[in-house]
Amino acid sequence: MVEKLKLIHPLQINSKTVSELTYDLDEISSAAFVEAESKKAKAGKNGNMAGAAEIDYGLHLYLGFAAIIAINPDIDYSDLERIKGRDVMEVMKAGRNFIISSSEEQLPDEPSNEP
Repeated sequence: MVEKLKLIHPLQINSKTVSELTYDLDEISSAAFVEAESKKAKAGKNGNMAGAAEIDYGLHLYLGFAAIIAINPDIDYSDLERIKGRDVMEVMKAGRNFIISSSEEQLPDEPSNEP
């Protein structure tokens, strides 16, 4: 589902001032996930210190970036890495939502073969 993120601090992207970004978590592919993990590792320079995706805030940020890039191919990671202030947290929250599903999104129970 396409969602919008209003930026407190607009960005210059491709010679345009951008004050709103659209993203879609459902468009993050496996390749985009791996790329986000790779970009996060390079940016952190210390590897994955979190140990679990659920608490890896850097990964959440880069997954938020991946969701934006997935439906905005004219934007790349170097553009989004210039996001600052509270906007960083809003993108991170979007990526966290990709990792941590809500109770509404949980898969239906599988039938059991037990008596």
